[in-house]
Amino acid sequence: MKVTINHYHAVATWKWNLKYSTAALDQQQEQEDDKDDDDDDDDVCGICRVAFDGCCPDCKIPGDGCPPVWGECTHVFHLHCLTKWLATESSKGQCPMDRRQWVTAGLPASAARTTPIAVPLRVPAQ
Repeated sequence: MKVTINHYHAVATWKWNLKYSTAALDQQQEQEDDKDDDDDDDDVCGICRVAFDGCCPDCKIPGDGCPPVWGECTHVFHLHCLTKWLATESSKGQCPMDRRQWVTAGLPASAARTTPIAVPLRVPAQ
């Protein structure tokens, strides 16, 4: 039996991996997941309430141009939403969810204070 493929239509999907990987945060996340397994509130930006698989209100298309940004407090926001929030005088450089001083996760505290929205860039493999 011989099979000939005349047409091929590929379909793909993507999703941000919103799990922040450190031992302490993983334990905290597991405890929160046990409390509310059916709750999908973690998949939306805490500022604009738009899903991370989409894009913030300032962007036209989702993807690397509108990445999620994690704070040491484990809250996640769209880059542009957080930038606008921190630019307001009333934010006082604090996380909009818990009002702790905003420190971008994975950065030393001194670097995070001077560049509050430092997001590591990923260079595509060649």
